[in-house]
Amino acid sequence: MSRAPLPATVTWPEEVRAGYRAAGYWSEQTFAAFLDERVRRFGERQAVVGVDAAGAWQRWTYRDLGAAAVRGADWLRGHGVGPGDRVVLHLPNTVELIAVLAGAFALGAVPVMGLPSHRDLELAQFARLADAAAIVGLPGGAQGLRDAAELAALHARIADRLQGEESSRPGWTPPALLDAATLRLGELAAGAADLDSLPGKAIEGPRPAEQVALLQLSGGTTGVPKLIPRTHADYLYSVRESARICELDADQVLLVALPAVHNFALSSPGILGALEVGASVVLAPDPSPRTAFGLIERERVTFASLVPPLAQAWVAAQRRRPADLASLRVVQVGGAKLAPSVAEEVEPVLGVRLQQVFGMAEGLVNYTRYDDADELRHTSQGLPISSADEILIVDAEDRPVPDGVEGALLTRGPYTIRGYLRPTPEAEAAFTADGFYRTGDRVRRLPSGHLIVTGRDKDQINRAGEKIAVDELEEAAVAHPDVHDALAIGEPDPYLGERICLLVVLETGRAEPGDLREHLRARGLAEFKLPDRVAYLSSFPTTAVGKNSRRELRRLLAERESVTTTASEA
Repeated sequence: MSRAPLPATVTWPEEVRAGYRAAGYWSEQTFAAFLDERVRRFGERQAVVGVDAAGAWQRWTYRDLGAAAVRGADWLRGHGVGPGDRVVLHLPNTVELIAVLAGAFALGAVPVMGLPSHRDLELAQFARLADAAAIVGLPGGAQGLRDAAELAALHARIADRLQGEESSRPGWTPPALLDAATLRLGELAAGAADLDSLPGKAIEGPRPAEQVALLQLSGGTTGVPKLIPRTHADYLYSVRESARICELDADQVLLVALPAVHNFALSSPGILGALEVGASVVLAPDPSPRTAFGLIERERVTFASLVPPLAQAWVAAQRRRPADLASLRVVQVGGAKLAPSVAEEVEPVLGVRLQQVFGMAEGLVNYTRYDDADELRHTSQGLPISSADEILIVDAEDRPVPDGVEGALLTRGPYTIRGYLRPTPEAEAAFTADGFYRTGDRVRRLPSGHLIVTGRDKDQINRAGEKIAVDELEEAAVAHPDVHDALAIGEPDPYLGERICLLVVLETGRAEPGDLREHLRARGLAEFKLPDRVAYLSSFPTTAVGKNSRRELRRLLAERESVTTTASEA
């Protein structure tokens, strides 16, 4: 049975939408039509290379991709998913992910882009917020799920959480919990991919391309994740322009080493940008230099996207034992700020052109251009995609600051959302009355228009490109019987960008717990959200109104280098 339609979200005013259509930023194309056009246009060109659930390498043409979309759509429909229904993806970088994603688009369902590292707490939240019809998983090393039994256990925990949260809601039915291995893509036969038989191109309602196509995830500053409604029109505009700026063409081979559903890997220009131009996508089962370098050599990869820790690892590995990276032309680095000292090493060591990327799943994406001077490519995070991107850099009173002065970044434009799905008051506050999105980033703008990221406004930790909501970690820590209070802060780290430091005040008379990390795992936190360091304090500094002061804690920790992971601090 199909779920209720997505609720209305704060969106672009009609006069703004009309302007974007008139300017050619938005087209009438949906993702189902996008896939159909690529299959028909590029036919026998190679589209996807990746492993399947059985660990066997698959090599698909665009015609095969069309057949996989039909298989995926039929499989979802067979499990009760219909047009407009939401499907939470929890899949590693395998061909099953591509089949389910393409199948959802072909069916007219709305994928929710869960990451492989998410666990029952996060997945249940996504399913609840989206009122999902299905959650699709797959055993795989990137998820830490070794076999179908572990996937079944995870799904059982999700079902328990959802049953407890939703069982009292009238008419609620739990989502189907699906193992994508049952797609059996090793048996895929292309034949004639009849995408016309599927309902995705016949989305109901006015202007189908302006309906929600997918739900991306925001890191958020609270324990409740925010779901980002992206339309066919706005997301495909970002994809097209990204492919143009990055000079993709049909001869390119893109390596996807990051989680494929992440906004960066999917659309900047990512998998969708490659499909836009008829290029080939190679899915890396893991991002390690050993795996990635082997694929670069074997598949003659030309383009790769990394977060700063991976870029640093690749540089170190190439220095230790040089690999054949002769085919590689461009390495993008984004997700977190790249240290200039590392940026200066990427090109000479890897033999590539560096492109810095700065953006957010809510919309705005910036790229350095290939013809930028070295200093700009090494120290800035680029220029916005579009001339229609509106950028405001403001002080604490929302007054614009001059170029060169640090301020808070606000933005609006043809691919930046105007509201979250089912927003909380905190989420609503992320938008101004006239539609600017408060990104939470602090930046400086150069006279050239390039942005330099200087930090974050929000209580959020950016660890290797993953956004960690401090409230979620703190609330889980305080649930431990020995913990009186807890605060999580980001500490500068040359490798991760920021590492997670959890500061703990114990209940009176309690010893430092030896099971705190296991407790956090048991609360359902993903591994990337666990603290890199735990420090025990007797009390927290407070503000004038009695609130815990993160700013003062950061200052104290910078001064007191004696705080360690094993010693309490008086």
